[in-house]
Parts: sequence; structure tokens; C-alpha cells
Amino acid sequence: MAFFPHLLLATLEGLVTSAVLALTALGLSLVFGVMRVVNVAHGEFFMLGAVLAWAITTALGGHPAIGFLLALVVSPLIVGTVALVAERLVLRRLNYNPEATIVATIGMLYIIQQAALTLYGPDARPVEPPFSYRILLPWFGYSGYKLSIVAASILLLLATWFVLTRTKIGLIMRATQYDRETAQAFGIPVDRVYAGVFALGAMLAAVAAVLVVPISQAHYLMGLDPLLLSFIVVIIGGLGSLRGTVVAAVLIGLSDGIISVFFSPTLAKMIATLLVALVLVFRPQGLFGTAAR
Repeated sequence: MAFFPHLLLATLEGLVTSAVLALTALGLSLVFGVMRVVNVAHGEFFMLGAVLAWAITTALGGHPAIGFLLALVVSPLIVGTVALVAERLVLRRLNYNPEATIVATIGMLYIIQQAALTLYGPDARPVEPPFSYRILLPWFGYSGYKLSIVAASILLLLATWFVLTRTKIGLIMRATQYDRETAQAFGIPVDRVYAGVFALGAMLAAVAAVLVVPISQAHYLMGLDPLLLSFIVVIIGGLGSLRGTVVAAVLIGLSDGIISVFFSPTLAKMIATLLVALVLVFRPQGLFGTAAR
């Protein structure tokens, strides 16, 4: 295969990675932007979404599209419920203290991971894609399902943008983000906002996992890479910035896909780490973040 077919394939793979990464990182960014909580367990919510997708599709049987669509709805709802319970029982009791919540979410990470290991097992298991249509390109055929992941991610990102910028719920979330005490003084139920945001962040990670699991496999240790890459995206893009999250996810996803194809995956991770270091040195608030006053 010549240079241009390689480049096109690498770009398409990078776009798929970017789409999944943007959803996962957006959940992490929202939680920190609104709550000022670094959710170390975010990757395990991703993993839980994938494992539940496998369980739902396996239990339902029949045409794979039916089980997949059901998993796409039910799995994020279950993960969101788990996150809501964790927020109420743990984070709220710690009064969202930054240092304490880091330790608490590390504890959540191990609890969810070990629960998955106990109930699901150590094996990696595939989920059948809802359809297997291939799109013919000039040099090769490409998975139509992978392109549908990109389309679904774009729609979800646009929906999130609309909610955050054009609805009353988004206004309340932004008010809470800017000044918690003032928001409380105006009668905004901050605790409910925090609970909703934490559940929403986990649900976005679960949706990303359900979308990607048909082209990967569900495994109880699969939450590590999404967590690390999400932190990289959030640091580069700027904490709490939707635009920054999307731009950084595309940048990291495309560079990872292209560099991995032409050079090596290790070099791609090294460059991503270097980008984080440069951003922290020259623009600590991220490319689109707002500097603290």
C-alpha cells in the first residue's frame, strides 16, 4: 500500500479514536469544571459501560442491532446510577474536598475494578457490531460501523453543547461552576447539580465505551488507557472547556493514529506526553481554558 492509502487509513482510525476520546474526556472535563473534583475512577465507569454492554447483548441474543441499541440506552443509565450513588454516599460526605475526593475516587476505581473481575471474570470478550457494512474507498474498504461512531460522537457533542449553552439546565451548571456560594444564595440546589454532573460525566464515558466495544473487547482492565488519554486531552484543551476538549481530542486522536501507522504507538504516546508538558509550562490553563484570577 502506497503513502496516500496509508495516510487515509491512519486518518480514519485517528478520527474514530478522537470521537471516542472526545466523549470520554468531556465527561471528565465536566466533572472537574463544575465540581472541581478530579475523578480518578472515570476510566472504570468507561470499563463498566463496556462490560454491561457485553452482558446485555449476550443475555438478549437475537439480531445484534437490537441488543446493541438496548445496551446503548441501558448501560449508561446503570453507570449513571452507580455514579449517582457514589456521589451521594462518598463525595458529598467529603464536602467535595479536592484532596479527599482524589483518594476517594481511587478507592472507587479499585472497588469497581474488583467487582468487575469477580462478576465478569478476567477474560476479554467481544461484542458483535450492530451491522457490518463496509464503505468502498478508492484504495480499500472501510468499516461503516467505525464511521458511525464518529457520526454518533458528533451528534452527542452537539447535543451537549446545546444543553450547556442554550438551556436553563446549562445556565445553572455554569453558574454553579463560576461561584458555588453565590449560586446557593440565589436558591440553586448545588448538591443536586453536582450529583447530576457526576452522573452525566460517567454516562458520557459509558456511551463512549458502548460505541467502541464492538471494535475492541470488554475487559476489566480496559479503563486505564481512556483515563490517561482523557487527562491528557483535558489538560491540553483546558479544564471545563467543551471546545478545548474537542480540539485536543482530535489533535491527540489523529496524531496517535497517524504516528502509530507510520512510526510506532510508543512514539505517539511520547509526543502526547511532550505536548502536555509544553502546555503545562507555557499555558497552564490549557489551550482554551481560562486563567484563574
